[in-house]
Parts: sequence; C-alpha cells; structure tokens
Amino acid sequence: MSTSSVSKGCFVFKPSAKKRKTLSPKDYFSDGCEGAENSDVRFKLCQDLWDKIKTDTEVLQDELNRKILDSLLDFTRKCSSTRQHSDWALQMRASEIPTAALVLGVNVPDHDMTFQSLSELLQQSVTPHVASVQAKECGALKHLMKRVLERLMDTVVAVDDDEEEAAEQTNGQVHKSVHCSLNTLCDWYNTVTKVGMHRILLQQQPPVVVIFKDLEAFNPRVLQDFILICSRYIDRLPLMFIFGIATSPSTIQHMLPHSVSSLLCIELFQSLSCTQHLATVIDKLILTNDFPFKLNSKVMQVLISIFLYHDFSVRNFIKGVQLALLEHFHSQPLSVLCCKKKDAQLNVMQLSHRNLERIKQLPSFKRYIEKQEPQEQASLLNDDTHLKEVCKKLIKDLHKYHKNYYPILSCLHTLTSSLPRYPLGKQIRELHLTCLEKNVWENEDYQSAMKLLKMLAKDELITLLQRCAEILQPVKSKKIKEALTLLEMNESRRSKKLSPFEVLRNEALDFIDDLVKKHLSPPESHTLNEVCYYSSSATVRRHLNATPRTCIQAALSSPYYYLQNENLKTEDGSVSNAAPDICIAYKLHLECGRLINLCDWLEAYSTVVSAAEGNDPDSDNFGKILFLNFVSSARFIRAVSELEFLGFIKSTKQKTDHVARLTWGGC
Repeated sequence: MSTSSVSKGCFVFKPSAKKRKTLSPKDYFSDGCEGAENSDVRFKLCQDLWDKIKTDTEVLQDELNRKILDSLLDFTRKCSSTRQHSDWALQMRASEIPTAALVLGVNVPDHDMTFQSLSELLQQSVTPHVASVQAKECGALKHLMKRVLERLMDTVVAVDDDEEEAAEQTNGQVHKSVHCSLNTLCDWYNTVTKVGMHRILLQQQPPVVVIFKDLEAFNPRVLQDFILICSRYIDRLPLMFIFGIATSPSTIQHMLPHSVSSLLCIELFQSLSCTQHLATVIDKLILTNDFPFKLNSKVMQVLISIFLYHDFSVRNFIKGVQLALLEHFHSQPLSVLCCKKKDAQLNVMQLSHRNLERIKQLPSFKRYIEKQEPQEQASLLNDDTHLKEVCKKLIKDLHKYHKNYYPILSCLHTLTSSLPRYPLGKQIRELHLTCLEKNVWENEDYQSAMKLLKMLAKDELITLLQRCAEILQPVKSKKIKEALTLLEMNESRRSKKLSPFEVLRNEALDFIDDLVKKHLSPPESHTLNEVCYYSSSATVRRHLNATPRTCIQAALSSPYYYLQNENLKTEDGSVSNAAPDICIAYKLHLECGRLINLCDWLEAYSTVVSAAEGNDPDSDNFGKILFLNFVSSARFIRAVSELEFLGFIKSTKQKTDHVARLTWGGC
C-alpha cells in the first residue's frame, strides 16, 4: 500500500484479522528463548514464582499496614459513634469535619495498595459510603463534586445542562442523571439509611468518607472551596475526610488558610517508613529458602540503588525482582533446576544431553571439575548418568547452603548491628550485599566487630547470644546447645586466668565465626549457582532506570532501528536524507555551535530535502521550486518546534534570528 504526504512519516497498517496469530504467554516464553525444549517446565516454574512474589508481597504489605489501618478504622468508628449522641454539637462543633491526616511517605507508587486496603476495610466493617479521588481528575470544584457524588451514589451526575443531556443519551440507552450538589447527596443519604419507614436510630449512622489520595497535588483553591461547602452540611451529613500525605503534615497548613483548616478536626496517623517495608520484604521473601530464585550482588545493588535514589517504592522494587525472574527463566535453559529441592533433583534426571553439555560449560562447574581426580573428571565429561547423579548431590548442597545462609546472616547481623558505627551495616540488606561480594570474614570491619564483641559486658553479650540462639534454634546443632550454657552462668570474678564465663564466651564467638566461614561464603563459590542466581545487572538497569534523553537522541540519530525502513539504513552512522524531518534537522543542528542561525539552518535543511526529493535547485521550473521551498519551510518550522518541545533548543534574546542549543555530546 502506498502513501503520499507533504512530510515523511511513519504509517501503521493493521493486518486483517485472518492473518493475526494470538500468542499466549506460554508461546511468547518459548519464542526465541534459549533451550526451548524445556520451555514448558520453565514457564510453569516462572509463573509459580511470579505469583508467589505477588501474593507474599501483598500479605506482607497488609501486615505492615495493619496497625495504622486498624487505628484509622477505630478513628472512623469513634467519630461515627460520637455523632449519635444528642450533645453532638457540644462535643464537636457543627462546622467541624473529622479528618485523618495519613502520612504515607514519598513512596507514592505504593500508596494505591494502601488506599485499596483501607477502602475495602472501611466498606467491610464501618461504612459502605466511601469515595476515593485523585488530583488529576479534580482540576475544578465541579469536577471534584462530580467524582465524589458519582462514587458515593453510583449514578450519573451532571454539572451543567450539556452534560445532563449527554448523560441521558449514552450508547442509545437512557440514564437518569442527578444534579451535582451536596443537597442531592443529603437527600440520597437520608433515603439509603432508612429501613422500611423507620430510620436506624439505635445503630450508628454510617459515615460518608471521602479519601484524597494525593493531597499535595490538589489545587488549594478547589480544596478550600470543597471544605467550605461541606462544612455547611455537616449537621445533615456525617462527612469524614482522609488526607493522603506524601511529605509532611505541615502541608495542610500550607494549602489551607486558618479559616478553612479550623473547620477540620484533624488527627495525625503515621505509617511505617518505606525503608522498613523494603527491609521486611527482603528478610521475609528475597532471602528465605522458600524462594529459590536469587539475585547476585550487582543486580541487588541496582535494585536497591533505584529504590534509594529514585522513588523509594517497594512496589517498583518487586517489579524489578519480577523482571529479573522473567529474564532468568527466559535466557537460562538450566533455570529448570531453580525450584524446590525435590523437584530440582527430579528435573536433573530429566535433563537432555544438550542441557548436560550446558552444565559442563558453567564456570562454577568447570572449577568443580578441575578440583577432581583425573578418573572422576573423565566420568563427569563422558558419562551422562554419572553426571546427573553428581548434579543431584550438588543441587542438594546448594539448597543446604540457602537453608543455612539466612539464619547465620541474621545471627551475624544481630551481633554486629548494635556495635558502634555499625561496622557491618545497620540494615541486614547491607550485610547481605557484603556477603554476596566477597568472604565477609576477610573484611576488616568483621574482624574489628569480633574483637568488640569480646569486650562487651556480660549482660549485654548474653542478651545478644540469646537472640542468636532463638534464630539458630531450627538448625538443631549440638554446638548451639553448648553455647546456650552461657545463659545459665552465674557472674564470676575476673582473675589472671580466664573465668568460666570468658572461656565459654570465647567458645561461643569462635563457634559463630566458624558458622560464618562455613555458611556465608559468596554464592559464586558454590557449584551450579548459575541455575538460581541472576547476574545481568545491565539488563535490569536498562529496563528499569529510564534514560529518556538517551533514547530520544538514539531515535533521532538512528531512525532505522525504530522505523525499520531500508531507505533509512546507512553504514557510516549518518542520517539518510530520506529520514523524517526532525531527524534531518537534529543532525544538522549537531554541526552548529551554541547559537544557531535559523536562515543558515533552513538553507542546509532545504538542500538535504531537495536532494531527497530528486529536485535540482538550479532548475528553470521556477513555480514548482517556489512551491517546494514554501512546503520545505513549513516542514522545517515544524521540525524546529518539535526540537524545542523536546528540549534541544530554545529561543534567545541575544539574536532574534538565532536559537540557542541546549544539549552537547552524543548519546
């Protein structure tokens, strides 16, 4: 199909429905991935782990928010109960609206999950009348009123005559619309709170809760007017507000004058910090043995860096883990062994010869072969049956390493996190990263920490060892029981010789040191670690750490890779004269200095475009050339406007016929 246009562009022609082929996720997973012969099993394992991450994260989020959500529910119940008394006006002024200021922190992407849980809990146990609004949909007062009424009354609300007519005829069906006013809401509330001919007087009247998810983003004037209107109806309507605040409670004073804020009865609620949420997710999900998929130190560092320096979003951190999970199972054929121990050993016996050859190429397995006797090396390289048996044992050892890793890590963190200056990291994730990168016992901070532990007072050391004993209890080691005798020791005097306490103290700390050296070695030192650990930090960074300027420059410099038009393909990296106008203008502007003369820029652009159109600038066909120059100028103006919109140039007062260049260097 051919097209013609004044400006070169990219046109999309959708194929007919008969030619389309719908791909399922399973088909997509097997399409183009390494080791497609076991793609079904890998897809199932990946899907199960994906669902586990999602479910477990939601459960953890609910547990962490449980306290503050329960407090909010108690607040709404208390305010609703207070209103039932006859002396309501004495207990709370008639113009005062109960308001909960919920400080959630700057991890805005996580707020939706919190508000979703809050809305569900309110509707289940307090009131069915809950409406949530966001600033982007409430630019004006009429829009805010419309959203609140529609979500409370579950009907169409018209704010003017034109909208009312449009609401009455939608998709050929007649919809009854109501007028947008709080008086309408009061009448509706009086109707829905009646049972038969009698109002529910003996029971609490359910409050009407309005949740402002992102208070800082609301127009202050719109918010002020809405509160002033609502305050006039508080004697007829049990209104309550919940303000979602990302920064500080002082935001309310900054947005609302005293005359408006005095109409609110505000109570402050503070949620846990996002760093506490992340620590819990890492402790309870990422590091546990129940989660066989692991991230190496570089990938963990990328995800944590994005969390700390970009959005503080635990939700986005989990998306990063899910991305790494998908990439690992898609690109690593041996990820079929990344599952529970019994399933992994069963999958080992079902490995194809091709996958066994892949095992032999793993760096960790090559190191393992080099340490074996010549006869064993020959068996591993030539006997597939023997190789499978050895792999079963190695997989078992890897699972044992994961099972013991987290308890020992937690024990070491318990002992060292309370020491001065936190030499091994205040957060367990910091200690985890150290253990992933190298032998932690070779770290100078570790050696200093062990010396400091031997200098602690008896009571303090016993308290720390008792916490370690609780952590290590599932290990069921005899040495652990021997270390617990420290807890039963009576205080003894110091002498030149070591006291019984000092002897046992040294034995206990040496025992901890042995556990660390035995169980906290870096994962790279364990054979077959590649089947469970994802290591492509560059891929994760490229997908999650957006660089729009780089992407835009790449598109303008190399349009072929985006448009896939053979006419745009060049070998020397230059831009074809058949490229879109903005690409030509961008290429020409790279050859200019800080100030760009628009006339010279237009002349260079016209020369390139004329060559692309096959026109001779010296031709005698004056009329046609004049028209083409007019069209070329229009296209150039549009290309310059687009570059200005993207931030590559700006107008300047230094010279009226020039623009200033804003970017330097290549992509």
